[in-house]
Amino acid sequence: MKLTVKQTIALDYLEDDITNEVLFGGGAGGGKTALGCYFQIKRRLKYPETRGLIGRAVLKTLKETTLVSFFQVAKIQGLLAGQHYRYNGQSNQIEFFNGSVILLKDLFQYPSDPNFDELGSLEITDSFIDEANQVTDKAKNIVKSRIRFRLDDYNLIPKQLYTCNPAKNWTYSEFYKPDRDNELEPNKKFIQSLVDDNPFISKHYKQNLLTLDKESKERLLFGNWEYLSDPSSLIDYDKIINSFSNTFVASGSPYITCDVARFGNDSTVIGVWSGYRVKVYRYSKKSIVEVSQIVRQLMAENSVPISNVLLDEDGVGGGAVDILACKGFVNNSSPLENPISRTKDNFDNLKSQCYFKLAEKINSDEIFIDCPTNFKQMIVEELEQVKQKSVDNDAKKGIIPKDKVKEKIGRSPDFSDMLAMRMWFEFKPKFVVGVW
Repeated sequence: MKLTVKQTIALDYLEDDITNEVLFGGGAGGGKTALGCYFQIKRRLKYPETRGLIGRAVLKTLKETTLVSFFQVAKIQGLLAGQHYRYNGQSNQIEFFNGSVILLKDLFQYPSDPNFDELGSLEITDSFIDEANQVTDKAKNIVKSRIRFRLDDYNLIPKQLYTCNPAKNWTYSEFYKPDRDNELEPNKKFIQSLVDDNPFISKHYKQNLLTLDKESKERLLFGNWEYLSDPSSLIDYDKIINSFSNTFVASGSPYITCDVARFGNDSTVIGVWSGYRVKVYRYSKKSIVEVSQIVRQLMAENSVPISNVLLDEDGVGGGAVDILACKGFVNNSSPLENPISRTKDNFDNLKSQCYFKLAEKINSDEIFIDCPTNFKQMIVEELEQVKQKSVDNDAKKGIIPKDKVKEKIGRSPDFSDMLAMRMWFEFKPKFVVGVW
């Protein structure tokens, strides 16, 4: 198989003793999938009785696209189906004559298996995740944790190859942005490959890319990772990423904000604040009594007065508000008076007012979010969906409703709601505090 210059560079990294993860791509037609298939074939032939993984968000799509490319690359390499390898559609495996195996895996994060328990007993030697921009950070990390099979036998180090087009997710924050800023970890490599880097592709392919809409052309033809995908977005993506490393944000007065779970599948999210530094906690399947007990404990541990505790009062949260005798946040209530202008800003409700303020704070690098790694991508996804809705007849500013966000990300935006609630204290409303 003839390799492009960029493919050759990637393969060198995939064979050295330093690099663990390679992100290859940044545009359509750059030879991404072919590289991944070649990498897996080469490893399985070079290291008998090893086990690789080819993964994609949806197994059906993998079989319809990536697997077809695999057969093409295998043929170019002189490998014959039935003689050198055998594809088993029942077990979703490619079995080689030397005992090596490639596992084909669905990496979609299904609600029925949020922790990827289906991959729990997996042991592999290396992996290739195609169209990694469609796969969650958690899925990628689960696969990475399973790379241990026969590494010592061949004196190998873990190797993961990701291919993708530009996207604003973990591929951007973990590879593109650090590489752009000369901050990429030594064990990671990012290689931008565009259609013009592939001399073997049909000339008609580029012509088709030239007919795309402006945004798609920027991403797929020019490999532009900085494209503005949605002008209605209120929060800059880079600023969202910054919020997890803004350790310079000063400590301040203590607060607690809490979005109480309304349904069985939702989670209660609590933020313990020191000024605009927040430590995030998440609890599943807790009663309002249990949530109240947790809040009391966090109050005691962090010296938070009851006057600085705010719980979502909509739905079941109202019960916890009653138990704690604290302040309650009502999403659709009227916006509060701006303490500077002494007038009510022109928002459709309190929730929108607080989200616009949250966007302002994050865009100014004034918030630091301290959370477990597995929360980070969920928070990023939720903050990405903070968008201004169409202006109504009264010219009131608002954000897209929660049900639309849930359709987009597949869950309730509990983390971002908790963060937005902190802005309530910015407006210093008049209130009556219960007795603690």
